[in-house]
Amino acid sequence: MTVLELGSKVLDVRGALREAMQRLRQASVPSHTLAAELLLMHVLGRDRAWLYAHPEEVLDGAVVARYLELVARRAEGVPTQYLTGKQEFWGLEFEVTPAVLIPRPETEHVVEVVLERLGPTRSREPLRIADLGTGSGCLAVALARELPSAHVIATDTCAAALRVAQRNAARHGVSKRVHFVRCSLLEAFASVQNDAPVQLRRAPLDLVVSNPPYVGREESDSLQREVRDHEPAKALFAGWRGHELYASLIDQAKRLLPPSGLLVLELGYNSLEAVSALVGPATGWTQVRVSPDLAGIPRVLAAGRA
Repeated sequence: MTVLELGSKVLDVRGALREAMQRLRQASVPSHTLAAELLLMHVLGRDRAWLYAHPEEVLDGAVVARYLELVARRAEGVPTQYLTGKQEFWGLEFEVTPAVLIPRPETEHVVEVVLERLGPTRSREPLRIADLGTGSGCLAVALARELPSAHVIATDTCAAALRVAQRNAARHGVSKRVHFVRCSLLEAFASVQNDAPVQLRRAPLDLVVSNPPYVGREESDSLQREVRDHEPAKALFAGWRGHELYASLIDQAKRLLPPSGLLVLELGYNSLEAVSALVGPATGWTQVRVSPDLAGIPRVLAAGRA
């Protein structure tokens, strides 16, 4: 077997991991141990249990070269998810590319709140859902999986992101119930109704969900380099303060949702005050509730149309 030597040492699984961890630690990569493991799992096509059950397995030189190349890119700040091309969300594996925001655990709270607000009875109904700024399609696909009678219209301004989302919908068997449209928020909704499948036409929306851009440009310098330099700016930033997009989003949802319609939004770190003012008692919304994430940060706002 052809092997790569580092000094006088042949690299086995243990040695490759040790070398990668050292390089990533020196580059101040967060969670460097996890990154080293995930990249080696990706290159070998193995799981973590196999890695630690076979520490003395000698690695082929081409494999080691590819692994250390990925380690070098991670040390330069490229997110692990873009190097492996995948990220788990809601127990499902999603394809991710630099065209889409990397799905985060906090966004799973949007799915949780939707299911809680709908309840078991309404969750079985043929709901019509809009997912605004779908990105990888993680919310649209997760909701389509959890709500087997629902149809989802997922919008995004980025054609490359929509192609990723379409592949994710196909991967998880919901392509027939998720319709992708290139537009900003709900601006092209009239045309969506005209060229959508028959089962999506003419019925009002029941639910609007969104994880919109909510990072302020003023926060740019404080972001991790992985986020600031590599994730798509259009999916991250929304004006100087970060909450500027919510007004348009909420206004459009208000015009398209009927009474009893539901709006569920992910919130930015410091956007609660600004967004709460848009869904107050005099604005046509009711039963407004805010749910925190595991860190106690207000993360999801849900409101019903009055």
